[in-house]
Amino acid sequence: MRKNLFFVCIMLSLTVQITAQKPVAKDKARFVEYKPGYYENVILKELNKRVVYAEGRKSLKVDDQNMKFPNDTALYTKYWHTPAVSQGNTGTCWAFGSVAMMESELYRVHKKKTDLSEMFVVYYDYLERAKDFVKTKGETYYEEGSESNALVRMMELYGMVPFSAYSGLLPGQKVYDHSEMIEKMKDYLASVKKNAAWNEDEVVKNIKSIMNSYMGEPPTSFIFEGTTYTPKTFVSDYMQIEPRDYYSFMSTSSATFNQKSELVEPDNWWHSKAYYNVSLDDYFLIITDAIKNGYSICMCGDVSEPGIDNEKQTLMIPTFDIASAYIDNDARQMRLDNGTTTDDHCMEVVGYYVYKNKYWFLLKDSGAGAFGVKQVGYRFMNEDYVKLKMMNILLYKYAAKIVLDKIIK
Repeated sequence: MRKNLFFVCIMLSLTVQITAQKPVAKDKARFVEYKPGYYENVILKELNKRVVYAEGRKSLKVDDQNMKFPNDTALYTKYWHTPAVSQGNTGTCWAFGSVAMMESELYRVHKKKTDLSEMFVVYYDYLERAKDFVKTKGETYYEEGSESNALVRMMELYGMVPFSAYSGLLPGQKVYDHSEMIEKMKDYLASVKKNAAWNEDEVVKNIKSIMNSYMGEPPTSFIFEGTTYTPKTFVSDYMQIEPRDYYSFMSTSSATFNQKSELVEPDNWWHSKAYYNVSLDDYFLIITDAIKNGYSICMCGDVSEPGIDNEKQTLMIPTFDIASAYIDNDARQMRLDNGTTTDDHCMEVVGYYVYKNKYWFLLKDSGAGAFGVKQVGYRFMNEDYVKLKMMNILLYKYAAKIVLDKIIK
């Protein structure tokens, strides 16, 4: 009897150990040949630009052919947002993502459905950057990319206008294209630096002249819904939103947690130190709590990973990168430090869905990869991707109350 009981105990122990040691299913990788998509077939063709790509080029991707994803917008709890708009041949996703969030906020607060002008913000960001170029004697990073909280800064300095008042497109133009314009501005600024011609008024005048020829000049006043506004009064009287009520958050071990710090990234060209730096757990808590309570979020981060499938419109982290259980502050920081996580792209988070005990987020996207697909203008991002690869967020301050209450006493 004792022998039988001993044998049963041994077998139960072995069963528990084998169950506990059951390995996580491993994702496999494959090389996938690049196929021209919306960018080449629509954007570049509309602009009459030559389509150039390396034929036969392959990249490492997760083999997700037999994987099932929640890549249907009907599954998601989502909130009102304007339809996605293509950013065309520009690097201005930061404006499209942040302005999209502000449009959703305008509806959340005042139930106003309004298309705002992304290019109004872009125009003045270029202009402020040129001024900074003079102040720093040519050390300012001058490119198309910026950060989402540039929206807050530009709204405070210049205001905002509806899309109907300023589209940033010339008559007859259908697709945004800043490629030639940015090169002309950079060439001009290079000559300013070479000749030490640090006359800010002159630089501003010439940068405006270049932009006006490619984007048109933003209005100083306009009529919207029967009322005359300036860009500043449009914010104060029509939008009735206080820009400085929108806060930025990041999560990096290189700075002290629960304090404001600088996002060290070239696109943060004005070296903003307005980012609340929080632990990864708190960072993700802000995101989930905000979206569950009806707040939209502008989220920016890396979109150059093998777990991205443009056809399925999904973003996930395969196990051959890192298993889900091991994603933490250190894993995130390693990728920030070695340069494999960079601030590539900004999108608006407009919904969420829990699938197999994991959050999936519905993102409204202005990038070419979100067009010419089944669910136009959207991507579906797994929570592991957010934790590991998304660098910073911008949202309404009270949407982050669950964490801010610990920081601001």
